[in-house]
Amino acid sequence: ALLLPTVRGGACPSSCRCEPLPGARGLHVDCSSRQLRALPALPRHTRSLDLHNNSLSRVPAGFLDSLASLERVDMAGNPWHCDCHVLYLKLWLQDFSAPSLGSVRCASPAPVRMKPLAELTGNELGACKRLLPVRCLEFFWRDLILIAGAIITLLLVAWALKFSKKLVCQLNLSRYGPRGRLLRRHPPKNH
Repeated sequence: ALLLPTVRGGACPSSCRCEPLPGARGLHVDCSSRQLRALPALPRHTRSLDLHNNSLSRVPAGFLDSLASLERVDMAGNPWHCDCHVLYLKLWLQDFSAPSLGSVRCASPAPVRMKPLAELTGNELGACKRLLPVRCLEFFWRDLILIAGAIITLLLVAWALKFSKKLVCQLNLSRYGPRGRLLRRHPPKNH
């Protein structure tokens, strides 16, 4: 089987050995040293996953995302091909387990052979930039519009405050006569 999606239930892959963890805390799935070339469909309740010493070269994007119960993973000893497709695995391991990321090494291509996946830089994945779903120009225009809106709003508030102070001063001055005395308002005389 090629790259199969994760199984929704609890079936153990035939190429692995599954053992329940104490206290019904999920499964330990041992797929180590089985010459696997592709990831098998994994049980949803996998808590511990051993994939070391196989022939795995890549992980399909999104494959490990459904393993919400996963707490430990070992992927060392596989011939990882560190091209654009390894980016998913690198980012997933950065979020999930830094120690596991440190133990994964690239086997190919030649410029990154034996380099830890954790040390792989964006320059070494230069061709991947066009594959990333980030659209910087769209973010730039959105941010520029938000900043311009904030500046315009602040200017309007400052203008409104200045205008209101001027209006208050004019109202206060209109209550005083030309000599600075408070003018008393007399009710109009009706004759």
